[in-house]
Amino acid sequence: MKFLDGFLLAVPAANNDKYLALAAEMAPIFREFGATRVVECWEDFVPDGKVTDMRRAVKATPDEVIVFSWIEYPNRELRDAASKKLQEHPRMHRENDPPPFDGMRMIWGGFAPLYDAADAAAPGYVEGIVLPVSTDRKADYARIAQSMAVMFRDHGALRVIDAWGDDVPDGKITDYRMAVNAAPGETIVFSWIEWPSKTVRDGAWEKINADARMPAPQDMVGDMQRMIYGGFAPILDA
Repeated sequence: MKFLDGFLLAVPAANNDKYLALAAEMAPIFREFGATRVVECWEDFVPDGKVTDMRRAVKATPDEVIVFSWIEYPNRELRDAASKKLQEHPRMHRENDPPPFDGMRMIWGGFAPLYDAADAAAPGYVEGIVLPVSTDRKADYARIAQSMAVMFRDHGALRVIDAWGDDVPDGKITDYRMAVNAAPGETIVFSWIEWPSKTVRDGAWEKINADARMPAPQDMVGDMQRMIYGGFAPILDA
């Protein structure tokens, strides 16, 4: 079964080129260790939330941009082995060449996809979502989310993924649970929608909101008030 690592981090806007260079350097290493896909997405639209949002999740400063990223593996065993190899890789121990962002505020975790509705086409735009879901309602969430994925695809989405938290560690400064104010008994869901372009995405949402298949707010599973989300432009898709 597929497994993925999902990341959320803040990068100084001035370090765009440096971050892309680092991502391009690291992608072949991940692929060498068994990853099937590495994607990095740069903030286009990250709204402020009333309860929480992506900027607050990583304690972003005004001069920083949010990056939404993921790495896909064929299974968790391969991912775990890759993580161990990565910690021993020389690139991770270059003290004179630190990353162009604050790694202490980077959020990451491992997730098992509940489903994968996909086309092969590379996306031009990505919507990223993180939310807490009551652990005992996993089956309900999967059922509703998968039916919504069909609707998204009918309106032009290339791929829809909802992945269930399986290895989501606690952090010292921030983490996924802090990011969405998760309560005991809740699991983190890491999700994204791939679109051909931002234009297609914007037009699709008008149709989605009018679609009779769209669940009513009271029928949704997961606390939408604590959901964090944003729109992103892919800068690397390996």
